[in-house]
Amino acid sequence: MKLLRYILFVIAVVSLQSGLAQRSDYQPEFTVGVKGGTTLSRVSFTPTVTQSLLLGYTGGGSVRYIEEKFFGLIAEINFTQCGWNETFEEDPYTYTHTLNYVTIPFLTHFFFGNRVVRGFVNAGDSYKSNFDIYNLPEFSQKSKVKEIYTMDIAHRFDYGITAGAGIEFRIKKTHGIVLEGRYYYGLGDIFKNRKKDVFAASHSQIITVSLGYLYHF
Repeated sequence: MKLLRYILFVIAVVSLQSGLAQRSDYQPEFTVGVKGGTTLSRVSFTPTVTQSLLLGYTGGGSVRYIEEKFFGLIAEINFTQCGWNETFEEDPYTYTHTLNYVTIPFLTHFFFGNRVVRGFVNAGDSYKSNFDIYNLPEFSQKSKVKEIYTMDIAHRFDYGITAGAGIEFRIKKTHGIVLEGRYYYGLGDIFKNRKKDVFAASHSQIITVSLGYLYHF
């Protein structure tokens, strides 16, 4: 929470400084857009769960307002898939758990592409495996956290920090194409993290690569 307060303080200071500055040579911009792309995600578990990146997709819409040169604000609403893809070394098993989120980012926008702060609202989850999670086989890797397969997602709301960079190609005056990459680190846990619980931490990590279209008013 201290980190979140610090980020909000920095955003407020930058906004105030921008509001006090007089820039008669810059015209404000307002844009709306849509985008779609791919996600690569995992969950940072404590204790560790062996895994590889899970491939998913994302898409949604955005509005962007730029009042001052080099600085603006963005609000988005997206559908985003993330989760984890567990690996089994020598065993012929597969297990993936997909989380479906409605993401509602509120972002600061600097012309060089940084993004800060966004929130998640969980819309549901599903899993896929080639074994019965209620009648587990004997895994060769004895360190497997077997409770993970039948645990319910405890927290349907997530929040975290994201940063990214992108490039916009302006087409004529009112159209733009945006290529962007982002990294998100969740500050909340998807499972309970009390001392008696299985996991002390379960933070989402998501890489997003998207291509979007912007219309400039």
